[in-house]
Amino acid sequence: MARPRLQDVANHAGVSLATASRVLNGSSRQPGPELVERVRAAAADLGYVVNAQAQALARSRTGLLGLVVQDISDPYFSSIAAGAQAAAREHGRMVLLASTERDPDAERDAVAAFAAHRVDAIVVVGTRWSPEEDAPVAAELETFEAGGGRSVVVGQPLGSARVVRPPNAEGAADLAAALRDQGHHRFVLLSAPDRVVTAQERAGAFTAAVTAGGGEVIEVVEQQFSRDGGYAAGDRVAEIARESADAGLDAPCVFAVTDVMAIGLIARLRELAVTVPDDVRVAGFDDIPTLRDHVPSVTTVTIPLEEMGRLAVAAAVAEQGAEPGAAVGHEVVLRRSTARPPR
Repeated sequence: MARPRLQDVANHAGVSLATASRVLNGSSRQPGPELVERVRAAAADLGYVVNAQAQALARSRTGLLGLVVQDISDPYFSSIAAGAQAAAREHGRMVLLASTERDPDAERDAVAAFAAHRVDAIVVVGTRWSPEEDAPVAAELETFEAGGGRSVVVGQPLGSARVVRPPNAEGAADLAAALRDQGHHRFVLLSAPDRVVTAQERAGAFTAAVTAGGGEVIEVVEQQFSRDGGYAAGDRVAEIARESADAGLDAPCVFAVTDVMAIGLIARLRELAVTVPDDVRVAGFDDIPTLRDHVPSVTTVTIPLEEMGRLAVAAAVAEQGAEPGAAVGHEVVLRRSTARPPR
């Protein structure tokens, strides 16, 4: 049996095609209540399915938001996505998701694809890269905005998009102060390549705070901004821990610029029979949900990941000129992974 057409609904209701279209496609120019009810009843009788593209044209919006994240398997991004989806539902919107595997070219392609599908807004989540790598996606967002779309980034500024900015520098500086107050003064910095702006913001602020407090960053270990990057750093961190023990020095405290790197590092140290926190102490950043079940419990900086997703959607659907309505806070949480033995 052929699928019913809008013309069939109009005939069944005894109205014009234009009237049926205004009722079912969400036009602001609605006929009287009696005609509206007649058209809707006819559509229900025939099993007519509304054409989403026609609705978008009638309303001048699709009700769709494009969400671009760098790695949906990373709890940082999945938590932000969860908050964005919840907020989108509250605003009567649907979210389309793209995960780019931390590839700037894939990020640009995702933005272009969402723009081509006429989403109302695009939210891009994740660290910025080098200016050269960011330029193509910034250009795509600017073109999208010039055509009437709205763009938001969760991270660092990108082109003319609105920004929900994580407290990277503030959180890292406060973590350094808390660790210093805990008695740590020898630190290893587990960071990522220079092109990863989030890592550089956190690493720079942490190093400055350590130095200002009279501590020392004895070595910087650079790896990929991921769990596997943390795991790969384990061998060098184990060497530093053993060298410190042989020299009679205090066990080093490692600041991994993201929790997933901290988790990977601890996994490798366990394989090497280097214990946390006895032989080396480890702190991370983000307080991702998976830390709740990690042993030992990991010192970190809590930031409101789901709330950042909500703020991004609020900025995406806000009236022109409105800005995200709340600052992004943070809290240092000291746990077992940085505990010092009693004297």
